[in-house]
Amino acid sequence: MTDYIFKIISLLGGLALFLFGMDVMGKALERQAGGKLQTILAKMSGTIWKGFLLGLAVTAVIQSSSATTVMVVGFVNSGIMSLQQAVGVIMGSNVGTTVTAWILSLSGLEGDSFLIKLFKPSTLAPLIGVIGIILFMFTRSEKKKGIGTIMLGFMALMTGMDLMSSSMAFLKTEAWFAELMISFTNPVVGILFGAILTAIIQSSSASVGILQGLCVTGAVTYGAAIPIILGQNIGTCVTAMMGAIGANRNARRTAIVHLLFNVVGVTLFVVVFYGLGLFVDWTFLSDTVRAWDISVIHTGFNLVATAVLLPMNGLLVKLAYVLIPHVEAPQKEELLDERLLATPAVAVQRAQEIAGEMAADAAKAMHLAMGLTKTFDTAALEQVIALEDRTDRYEDALGTYLVKLSGMNLSVADNRILNTLLYTTSDIERIGDHALAVGKAALEIEEKKICFSRQAQNELAVLGQAVLDIVDRTVAAYNTFDLEQAIKVEPQEQVVDALVREVKSRHVRRLRDGLCTVEYGFVLEDLLTACERTADHCSNVAVEMLQVSEGKLEAHEYLNALKAGELHESAAFAEQFAQYKAQYAFPEEA
Repeated sequence: MTDYIFKIISLLGGLALFLFGMDVMGKALERQAGGKLQTILAKMSGTIWKGFLLGLAVTAVIQSSSATTVMVVGFVNSGIMSLQQAVGVIMGSNVGTTVTAWILSLSGLEGDSFLIKLFKPSTLAPLIGVIGIILFMFTRSEKKKGIGTIMLGFMALMTGMDLMSSSMAFLKTEAWFAELMISFTNPVVGILFGAILTAIIQSSSASVGILQGLCVTGAVTYGAAIPIILGQNIGTCVTAMMGAIGANRNARRTAIVHLLFNVVGVTLFVVVFYGLGLFVDWTFLSDTVRAWDISVIHTGFNLVATAVLLPMNGLLVKLAYVLIPHVEAPQKEELLDERLLATPAVAVQRAQEIAGEMAADAAKAMHLAMGLTKTFDTAALEQVIALEDRTDRYEDALGTYLVKLSGMNLSVADNRILNTLLYTTSDIERIGDHALAVGKAALEIEEKKICFSRQAQNELAVLGQAVLDIVDRTVAAYNTFDLEQAIKVEPQEQVVDALVREVKSRHVRRLRDGLCTVEYGFVLEDLLTACERTADHCSNVAVEMLQVSEGKLEAHEYLNALKAGELHESAAFAEQFAQYKAQYAFPEEA
């Protein structure tokens, strides 16, 4: 009895190490892939076949079909990906996840040659672990540390697998275990067991690994393994189904398509395979399987299911629409899907895209508002109001989302992006506010029939163009994190400040000479304040990109040092300031 207790403890320890290693390796692989995952999945899955190949590749890289499917559900819910595109990716992920089984099948290698001994987990895992810990502890490169983490995860995975296999060896002499395995030869019982086990641990790769570990007992036959593997394919759908809770209808249809693909595939296999068994004696079903054989079954089933169902993807989509019918109801806009937080690197890129959309809206609002100061249009003002309201909603959504992301394990590059977004979203939103202020000033000009002098109009035209140019440059730099463009924003902001001061000075002279009125001055002050503060916020965004996100000087320290000529970029600043000053020169006063 005591021996059984210790063997069970060893088995549970091996399972814990196995699951831990799989989790560490998968997350490290995700971090190395970074936000490219979203670009690959969302922008390159144009056709069903391309989506299949991409789903296969991404899942093979991150070692988790569940993670890929949950990402896809999030993409569909956010409108990044269509349901039709998602189908191919889901089918590809089912094939891609079988790569893990092939890696784990190394535990079944037998022989005395040097290469076979080298690739056995008892040798390979420590070797990879040593290399991994060297990369993780003794290198400064984030990429090398990431590779080291992947290797350490792989070591834990293989060590756990080896420990499970050795601790389960005693089961080969247990009559009750042999009877249990015989019961799984019943397709219904085997499928249910595989589905429930996978649903509990939420990883088909892990449940396949456990089955491969059981092979050491010699009691697992093809007759038991096949139904369990079929059930594992159904059980892995639980993660996506849970991820679709609360999502929009298309996202729920995506999870349903994933379930349908596996259920229909399993059903067809059972009907054909076991139907033929009524007429053909499948003698191999009583043969003992090895870890390698389980990999073949797992991959073979998913390849055959994909070959049959991929051309019928339209039917799966139609069936998903039948199960979740279309309902005419207002859909709540979801800018940032929290399901993507499961893959932080993807969530960071999605947040960056939303911040880019917010910046584009703020720039569009400013262009429309500046146009209103020349030719007033009520419809255009309403559009400015709508865009400003949208930037407010963007800021609220981003603020909550970024705070949640800040507590997650991110790469250095993703952390810099996150920090930049955290510090700059309020500045972007304020540009939208100042666009609305310009629009309101234009409305006052229209309602009060204010007509500035030709000289003042020319000055405002130059100032307005300078403001639009700095906004456009800032947004372009922000959307692509282009530091070469960002560094040109500050000298442009200094020129805008100089232009504002000059307009005020000339206005005072016109007031003194009786060429302008105080009432006109109030509206002019509103316009000048909006222009100056817009440029200030552009400067804040650019400086954040250049300095604070990299952990360097604080913004005001950087600006003071830049203007004092204490930085290597100070010479370029002075040159660009002179260039912009000449470009936005006012016409001489009459």
